Amino acid sequence: MEKKRMLSGITTTGQLTLGNYIGALRNFVNLQDEFEMFVFIANLHGITTPIAKDTLRNNIKSMVALYFACGLDPNKATVFLQSDVLEHTQLAWILQCHTTLGELQRMTQFKDKSTKVKAENGTEFIPTGILTYPTLMAADILLYDPEFVPVGKDQKQHVELTRNIAERLNNKFGTMFAIPQDYTPKVGSKIMDLQDPSKKMSKSSTNPKSFIWLLDDLNIVRNKIKAAVTDSENLIKYDPENKPGVSNLLTIYAALTEKPMSEVEKFFSNQDYGVLKAEVSEVVVTLLSKIQEKYHQLYNSQQLEEWLELGAKKARHIAQKKMTKVLNLTGLNYKRK
Repeated sequence: MEKKRMLSGITTTGQLTLGNYIGALRNFVNLQDEFEMFVFIANLHGITTPIAKDTLRNNIKSMVALYFACGLDPNKATVFLQSDVLEHTQLAWILQCHTTLGELQRMTQFKDKSTKVKAENGTEFIPTGILTYPTLMAADILLYDPEFVPVGKDQKQHVELTRNIAERLNNKFGTMFAIPQDYTPKVGSKIMDLQDPSKKMSKSSTNPKSFIWLLDDLNIVRNKIKAAVTDSENLIKYDPENKPGVSNLLTIYAALTEKPMSEVEKFFSNQDYGVLKAEVSEVVVTLLSKIQEKYHQLYNSQQLEEWLELGAKKARHIAQKKMTKVLNLTGLNYKRK
C-alpha cells in the first residue's frame, strides 16, 4: 500500500528547543515509518527578521545535525535545505500574486511579530517578509502535494490560508494542487514558556530561563525546570486555564513518557511541586543526553552533507515537475497553450 505523504519544516531563527522537539521533531520521527515524510530546514524563513550571517550558518548546521540526532532516518525521511530547492521561492511569488493584502494582514503571527519588532527596535521598520512569508510557507507545502502537514496550534491559520490559495488557483486554472490537511498530535503539541506559561516556548525568547535548548548543559536544564513557574496551591492537576505552569510541566512529562494525562495525574497525586519538577527533570535530561551524544558524533561528519544532498535531489525532482505544471496552467510557460 502506498504511503500518504506528510511534510513539515522548522525555521532557523534560533536553536531548537524542547518545545520544537515535543511539538514537531518527535512526531516526525514517530511518523516516518507510517508516512512518506518530507522534512526541510526552513532557512529562507529564517531571514524574515534580521539575523547575522554567521548566526544563520551555525543555526542551519546545528539544526541539520539535530534533525538526525533526534532520530530522523535518511533512508526513511527526505530531509533537505529549503534554499537548495529554488522552486520554493519561484512558486511563492506566483502564490503571492494570487493572495490579498487583507488575508496576509489578518495572520495572527504577522500581528504578533510586527508588534514585537516595534517593541524591540523602537522603530516602524517592519520587514516585508513578516507579512508575506505565509505565501512562502504555502509554496513549501503545495510543491509536494502532501496529504498532511503536522503543525502546532499557532500555525493552523497558515495551513488554512494555504488551502484557500490552492483552491483559488485550482478553480481559476484547473487542478494543480492537492488540498492539505493539518495534523496536530493530541499531547504536547504546544509546550509553553517556563517563566510565562501563557506564551509558547520560543527559541526567539530573550529570557534564557523560559526555554530549554536541546543542546543546553544538563545541569542548566535541571535548574531551568527547578525555576519553572508554578503557583502557590501545591496541587498537581492538569488545568491549563487555572494552573498553566503545572499543566505545562505535566504536558512535558506526558509527552516524553508517552503516557496518557489521566495516568500522569494519578502518578503525581498527593505529591508536591518539588517531586513534579524532579521527575520532569529526569525524563528531560535522559532524553537530551542521548540526543547530545548523537549530535556531537554527527556535527562535523561527511554524512550530513551526503544526506542533505540526497534529500535535496529527491525534493528537486518532485518540485520541478510541480512547477512545470504550474507554469503551463497559469500561462507563464508561453510555449504551452
